[in-house]
Order: sequence, then C-alpha cells, then structure tokens
Amino acid sequence: MKECLLVLLCLICTGQGVVTRIPLVKLPTVRTQLRAVERLEEFLRDHAADTYQRRYVQCFPPATQNLAKGRSSEKLYNFMDAQYFGQVSLGTPEQNFTVVFDTGSADLWVPSSYCVSQACDNHAKFHAFKSSSYVHDGRPFGITYGSGRLLGIMARELLKVGSIELKNQEFGESVFEPGFSFVMAKFDGILGLAYPDLAEELGAPVFDNMMTQKLVEQPVFSFYLNKAKSSSSQGGELLIGGTDENLYTGPINWVPVTIHSYWQVKMDKIKVQGVDQFCYGAKSCQAIVDTGTSLIAGPTSDIVILHELIGATPTSIGEYLIDCHRMSSLPVVTFTLNGVEYPITPDSYVRREVMGDHEICFSGFSAVDIPTPLGPGWILGDVFLSEYYSIFDRGQNRVGFAKVKPQ
Repeated sequence: MKECLLVLLCLICTGQGVVTRIPLVKLPTVRTQLRAVERLEEFLRDHAADTYQRRYVQCFPPATQNLAKGRSSEKLYNFMDAQYFGQVSLGTPEQNFTVVFDTGSADLWVPSSYCVSQACDNHAKFHAFKSSSYVHDGRPFGITYGSGRLLGIMARELLKVGSIELKNQEFGESVFEPGFSFVMAKFDGILGLAYPDLAEELGAPVFDNMMTQKLVEQPVFSFYLNKAKSSSSQGGELLIGGTDENLYTGPINWVPVTIHSYWQVKMDKIKVQGVDQFCYGAKSCQAIVDTGTSLIAGPTSDIVILHELIGATPTSIGEYLIDCHRMSSLPVVTFTLNGVEYPITPDSYVRREVMGDHEICFSGFSAVDIPTPLGPGWILGDVFLSEYYSIFDRGQNRVGFAKVKPQ
C-alpha cells in the first residue's frame, strides 16, 4: 500500500503564478474498513470504554491541554471518515509520511519511534536519531479527540511539502495515539491548515511558516477532491500558493471568514428540494469548511429533520440508511453561501458500500453538536468539497468556491 501512495511532486505554472501541486490519494475510510470486517458496531459500542488510553493520560500534566480563549478542548476531528491523503517528509535524510491535509486543525504530528500504541505499529514512525537536522524541544503536547487524548513531545525539523522546504518546523512526535480508529487509519499523521489560534502545539503552523519564510507565491492554498469511485483514479490535488483554473469552471464566489480559527463562514440557508428548511432569516448559521472529514455535519435536531425529509432510516449505531432503489426520487439539498446556491444531489450525498453481495446506501449527513462559542453550526466536509473547488485565502481571510470541472 505504501508503494501506491508514492506520488510525483512538481511545479506547475498557472495564470496566477507558480504553485506547488501535491497529488492526493483517495482510500477507504476507517468506517468503511470496520464495516467490511463486521466490526463497526462493536467498535462504536466499545470505543468509549477504552481504559487502556486513560492509563497514559495520567503521565502528562493537565497544563498540556490548551483551553485558552474559550475554545472547547474537543476538536472536530472525525478521522473515521477521512479519505484524502498526501505525502510529506521530515528530516535529513528524508523520512516519508502519509498525512491528512486538514483544514479543520492547525497542528502537525507524526508517530514517534518511541510510540507505545498499537496504532504506531501499523504506520511509518519518525526516527529522530537518524536525522542530522533534528532539534529536540522536549515540551509535551496533547490533542483531545472524542476517544481520548493524543500525547507526544514537541520537536523541530526540516519539513518538505512538495517542492517546498521548511526549516525548523515545529511538529509533534506522538508517543500515544488513542482508540482503535488510529490502528485502522490509512494515514500516519496530520498536517493542519487552519489558523494559528486553533493550534494546540506551541509554534507556528506549517502554512504560517511558509508565508513567513516567503515560500509561497500567494498566501493561498486550494483543494480539488475527485469524487470518482474508481480506486485507480486520482484522488485529487492540494495546490499551495495559488489555484489551477483547469480544475474549476465559472466565477469564484468568495465568502468572508467570520472567526479566525477554523475556516468558518456564514451560511445563509439550507434548502431541501427548493424549500427553505434551515439557517434562513434570523436563523442564519455558521459553517466550518473541513477537508478532514468526508461528511456534511449539522446540529442533531436539524440532521434528524433532514433525514426525515430525504426518507433516511436510523440504525442502532447512529447511521442512516437510504433505499438504494429510491435514488432517482431523492431531493436535492442546497446550501447558500454569500448569496450563491450550492446544490448537492443524491449522487453526492448518498454513500454506496458493498457488503457481501448486497449494496447498502448510507446518508452522507451526520449529527455533530459543536459547543459554544463556535456552535451550533455545520461542517462542510468532502461530500460538499468534492463538488466544489475550494480556495483558502489567508491574505484576505476568505474561502472561495467554484464548480469542479469534469476531468
């Protein structure tokens, strides 16, 4: 599998200058893998009862948890559903890692060779003693997930993302990774692309260092996510420093960022088959643009109503089933951002999976209750982003969307 993840990194020249192109690979999610081996229900039932992880939390002082500025300690990571990955390297000589390029977080971490978790046994590990450019920091860090806290030690190292080389990039070496979801994950670590205010680690996030070291043509990065279901097709691309007009069509609609932590924007309304249902009028709500999850998520009360409107049936483990034979009659769900409508058709929001000789259809909408002060709100994950080219502009603090051009 590692061989399949080796990608060619190159520079392309577009109308907006030179940008670095990082190919992305699309692989099955942890949820899909667990379902295939008939362990999903067991995993979801037992996940909260994992006492092994809590043993190691006691080794780290509470001060490592960053609760400043009123933020919730539980991030919006949903890596059970992450499926677009790329490659970076750390150290001299290079040590390669497959990472989630995640706009829903701001930290960089990879497994340490000293990691004690089962998850690290299945993934590439960073060997500090093999790198001549490694700088030990020693400060502990902790990142809270729904299943526990990822724990590790800070360091600085030479980071390569495509053709870009970042000297003395702060990153975390994880020594404990909570929960079975990390064991099944197809990625080694995370490279966060959100604002510095969201970072749990001390030091500047990767894209901030790229801007500070003047390594990008523009303070912009953009995502093209290929929704094609073929495993042989290219998963997509991350472009650092600009955009590629060959990947989208029509004008770009720019939406201002409302809070500089997540890539959070105001959402005007949500329609189901042309009828206003959520977020309209005085109820306009916030949406986080998040490449780290494949789903579209919203408040539980709204998601229950939405599933009733599309005729989805709840399961005992919180998922919603849709009759695959009803695809042609399902409604279009339309999100309005800065006055522009973004329709999501059933072909996009229904996830098809094969179990044995049966095809099962699941809803691509999920319930997530974001705590205040950020919530309540919605999360626009890859179900949305595979339909619309997304541009993240740190220079003008805005997110741009344009229709993906068929490839």
